[in-house]
Amino acid sequence: MTARTIEELEQIRKECRSMVTKRATASGGAVLVPVPGADVLADVGILMQLLPAINGKFGLSEKQLNGLDAETKSMVYGFITSIGSKLIGRIITREVIVQILQKMGVRIAAKQVSKFVPLLGQGLAAAIGFTAMRTIGNRHVEQCYEVAKRLLEQQASADIARNWTVPQQPLDPAGIELLPGRNLEAAIPLLPAPDKDQVPKS
Repeated sequence: MTARTIEELEQIRKECRSMVTKRATASGGAVLVPVPGADVLADVGILMQLLPAINGKFGLSEKQLNGLDAETKSMVYGFITSIGSKLIGRIITREVIVQILQKMGVRIAAKQVSKFVPLLGQGLAAAIGFTAMRTIGNRHVEQCYEVAKRLLEQQASADIARNWTVPQQPLDPAGIELLPGRNLEAAIPLLPAPDKDQVPKS
């Protein structure tokens, strides 16, 4: 983990979202290249750099997770599975990126078609490319943030449990220091004598 507090984690989140915006802007500018499919190839290249960089910022790259102890590593992968991410703690391949872009198929297709619309086409395509890239990037940021936050909370709970001790109780009965000779037996209250009227007659 690169963040040790929630405040540090929030700062990493902010930095990653800013990084996503910059890369999304680059994606939008790629539509200006007058080669069919060049912008999609640019998107693949951008995501193959962006997604691993986000993992690394949160301390959730494959290499970083392999350096954890077995218990923590298992816990982290449990968190990853629970949120349904296939990008955290794994090597980001071209095939994985293509699958992501295919899920954004409607936006990508619209981006390709809009490039050929007179006047407004390239501006529309740039907007679609920017939005699609920002959506993919920010979703990954939020998933990494959630996993890292759960791990921090789990570690904080473990630290509290580890440092918790049973409060020391006084060994002496209350008030025994007031008795002469600190006689333990004298500190035990005597039972009241039975009432003579209640003693059964033989």
